[in-house]
Amino acid sequence: MEPLKKNKKLDVVELLKDLDKYEPRRREWVWRKRAENQHMYQFDYHELSEPLKQSVPLPPAKFLDNIDPQPMQTITTEIASGRFEDDIRRMRMAAWHGADHLMVIRHMGQSHIDGLMEGTPQGIGGVPITRKQVRAQRKAIDLIEDEVGRPINYHSYISGVAGPDIAVMFAEEGINGAHQDPQYNVLYRDVNMVRSFVDACESKKIMAWSGMLQIDGAHNANATARDAWKVMPELIVQHAINSYFSERVGIKPELISLSTVPPSATPAPCMYLDLPYAVALRDFCGRYKMRAQMNTKYIQSSAREATVTHVMNMFISKLTSADIQSTITPDEGRNVPWHIYNIEATDTAKQTLIGLDGIMDMIELKKDGPLRENARELKERAVLYVEEILEAGGYFNAVQEGFFVDSGKYPERNGDGIARKIDGGFGAGFIFERDEDYMAPVTAHYGYNNVEQYGGDPENPSALIGGCTFEDRSKIVFIDELDPEDCVEKRLEKVAKYRTGDCITPEVEWCGDRVIMLTMMMPAEKRVAEAAAVELGKKLGLVDPEVINAEVMQEAEGTRIELKGKVDFDIDLTTLDVPPEPYVMSDKELYEEFEGHEHMKVVCGTVGDDEHSVGMREIINIKHGGIEKWGIECIYLGTSVPVEKIVDACIEENAQAILASTIISHDNVHYKNMKRINDLAIEKGIRDKIIICAGGTQVIPEEAVKTGIDMGFGRNSHGIDVATFLAQERQRRRGEVPHGFRPEDLNPKED
Repeated sequence: MEPLKKNKKLDVVELLKDLDKYEPRRREWVWRKRAENQHMYQFDYHELSEPLKQSVPLPPAKFLDNIDPQPMQTITTEIASGRFEDDIRRMRMAAWHGADHLMVIRHMGQSHIDGLMEGTPQGIGGVPITRKQVRAQRKAIDLIEDEVGRPINYHSYISGVAGPDIAVMFAEEGINGAHQDPQYNVLYRDVNMVRSFVDACESKKIMAWSGMLQIDGAHNANATARDAWKVMPELIVQHAINSYFSERVGIKPELISLSTVPPSATPAPCMYLDLPYAVALRDFCGRYKMRAQMNTKYIQSSAREATVTHVMNMFISKLTSADIQSTITPDEGRNVPWHIYNIEATDTAKQTLIGLDGIMDMIELKKDGPLRENARELKERAVLYVEEILEAGGYFNAVQEGFFVDSGKYPERNGDGIARKIDGGFGAGFIFERDEDYMAPVTAHYGYNNVEQYGGDPENPSALIGGCTFEDRSKIVFIDELDPEDCVEKRLEKVAKYRTGDCITPEVEWCGDRVIMLTMMMPAEKRVAEAAAVELGKKLGLVDPEVINAEVMQEAEGTRIELKGKVDFDIDLTTLDVPPEPYVMSDKELYEEFEGHEHMKVVCGTVGDDEHSVGMREIINIKHGGIEKWGIECIYLGTSVPVEKIVDACIEENAQAILASTIISHDNVHYKNMKRINDLAIEKGIRDKIIICAGGTQVIPEEAVKTGIDMGFGRNSHGIDVATFLAQERQRRRGEVPHGFRPEDLNPKED
């Protein structure tokens, strides 16, 4: 495929062509590289990674030369819409915002399928992981990597009874990281524990060969325990078991990552509880990488709530350590993965990590007191926990006795742990001793290949068959989707008009889903507010309106409602009138104009019988981004200023411009006042020496210019719009070509 162009959509149809011939460019996990130059704009940074070639900076960057510093931590975004073609578009958006760990969640039911899925493309609560989906997304990520100029790690899950099969496919298809945790299989998917650990040996051996990063799933204990903050000793034990087991199988410590989650959330005193846990975990497991994930157990569905939890958790990451920073969205509460929340969460991570840059150069954690005491206590409890597991006869017996996910703080027991039988669960009874003549002429196999008896080399067992699929990709069988109707091609056909650009409709999850969200305040108690909001959605014409979040402002006074629904129409882009983007000059250009040339003075006021002052204040006041910022001197005359007074003041102050605010519009008095200002300026002989501008919420710029003044400014005008026009008009009057010249800018009166 041709390289991506930033102003052109990624063509999924083109991407899917010749997919059977695609080969991934790499397998190994790639960490960010430290930037050599830690200076950007006017700031010195302390722990930046290399910048992106193309990106979307944070919103405040527009005031700071549009810089986009990248933290050292790898940033994750988790994607699970159920349609891989839409996830590809989300991946591109996330990469432009700084994510370089794109994690595709495998749907839950796949844990109990004992082979690779080939076919059913749509899932619930995750994406069905098929070779076609993986290959298409890795191919897309190759293009996105080139576009943003940074390696991007692609990730999914090696879990369930098909774990080894999936590991092989991932190694073949260039997956760079994966969750692989035999304890997760046992506790949360009821896979037989013996089967799970045996399968894990094979899976982890393959991951080690391909250089994948392994992430565990121990954090699920605090996502499922009744009182999450009480299972901290168990979390440490689960991390330790999985990490050391992985290392013994052959994965390098630098490619083993703990999915660590702070176990509490506000209104609990979360920092007091969670920071000692983070310290204790890093003390015990510091040889491994830390993938800091967010607490999802206690969030509901408020974006504000999720963001606060996210930032609090990242503060712990900076106070201790995190090699990978996961992101959080309200999806856990809504069970709806929306494009915008993946991107907002990615920006939240980047903004927080950059905002906390260098913090540990200024502060340090106390060496004594409750932090160290609590951390030591957690470590002691974890050691005692392991000792009891050994006394019980080992891990399998401990699971059978319900040791794990018991919401008592060890050694307290509540008797609510997850218990699994050693001889029970999915895949039970399907572990077999290898026969004496067993032979496996493949690479990265756990245990003995036993190829010598057939003349093979135990150091290179696959040579016996001319290489397995790891060495000879021609042996990989690519099976396309099996259902001619339930497939990506049919889905793309249904949304063709949106992909071609003929039509547009809102979307939050899938192309053409037509979903929108409305936020409103309903002055009623929660149940009434929810019912009223749904009825309001129906009256607005929304299809299937549904309340997705409700927050009480006060029991009797009102409820904040977020409502989603679908529109039943499209916008025809072929007939849509798109006005040109308003041109505004940069800070640098404006400073050069108003500091490098004649000083500019303007007289300002709200004219006629109009008492409104806020609009004019925001245009001139430096606090609101007004024109004072660029060195323009403003003489403010107040409200209800007679038009004669504003013209006379311009003469007395020897000003170069008049800025008149006029909100009241009955009988077109606002335009009459503009014409009167122009006429008075002509009468007093100063019209050719001054610039006259007027603005207000009811002002139409084209109508304002017809009154004789130089420019009108309507609703949503800002100081920079006025400053740009003043600068351009001065340049035009000096005989120069104004910055951002368009023909209509040179003579706006001829419209």
